[in-house]
Amino acid sequence: MTSDYVHGYAGFENQRLYDQSQILADLIHSDSVFAPGSRVLEVGCGVGAQTCIVARRNPQVHFTCVDVSAASLQAAQAATRRAGITNVNFEIGDARNFPRPAQPFDAALFCFVLEHIPEPEFVLEHTISLVRPGGILMAIEGDHGFTFFYPPSRLAWRTIQCLIDLQAARGGDALIGRRLHSLFVGVGVTGVHVEPRVVYADPSRPDWVEWFTERTYIAMVEGARELSLAEGMMTQSEWEAGITDLRKAKQGSFSYTFFKAIGRTRGP
Repeated sequence: MTSDYVHGYAGFENQRLYDQSQILADLIHSDSVFAPGSRVLEVGCGVGAQTCIVARRNPQVHFTCVDVSAASLQAAQAATRRAGITNVNFEIGDARNFPRPAQPFDAALFCFVLEHIPEPEFVLEHTISLVRPGGILMAIEGDHGFTFFYPPSRLAWRTIQCLIDLQAARGGDALIGRRLHSLFVGVGVTGVHVEPRVVYADPSRPDWVEWFTERTYIAMVEGARELSLAEGMMTQSEWEAGITDLRKAKQGSFSYTFFKAIGRTRGP
């Protein structure tokens, strides 16, 4: 994973990731299932928010979880200890050159990682080399272009566009969800299936309003505030007005789409 993580590594960002993981657990991971006895590589595990969910759902699977940030790995280890999860080990390493194991992995998993990597094709190709022929490759990514909210607001959308542009300037792609099928096919993954996972929130679904619209999505956008202002992308008054308008979706409606891709690595 690149060190140019646009959301930063502050404590509030770690909490946002844990909040996001809990509300999305069933939507995203209902089918994140691996054969008992499998060895699974999680690339870019971050603070372990997704790790805890997937490892708990696959107690007979062993996970090797890799991240470039030592601080994130410490947080991930602490999270798994608190959850009583023992089928995971963590290793510091870069997704672009993580060494081949003596025995290939049976599967590899990316959760909200490829959007931050300047050359996702290269990382996918390298990851495939670590997985046995016919193994599983799975990736889950968002796509900020699939954000919809009511009431509409030009300034609210500009705050989101700031985040999209900041990631692009650092080599990332906040619109990568729509690219997953092409990326997988382009690196030779077979049997590729991509499925949208749609979040919808309005006052009739108060848990989703609180835990996704506010604590996950708006918190994510607000995390880009300082960089957006420092780079002159919006004035402070414009930013505040945009975030205020975005919060009005809590009384209106809000929708966002994640994409989940699953395929098989090339055979012998």
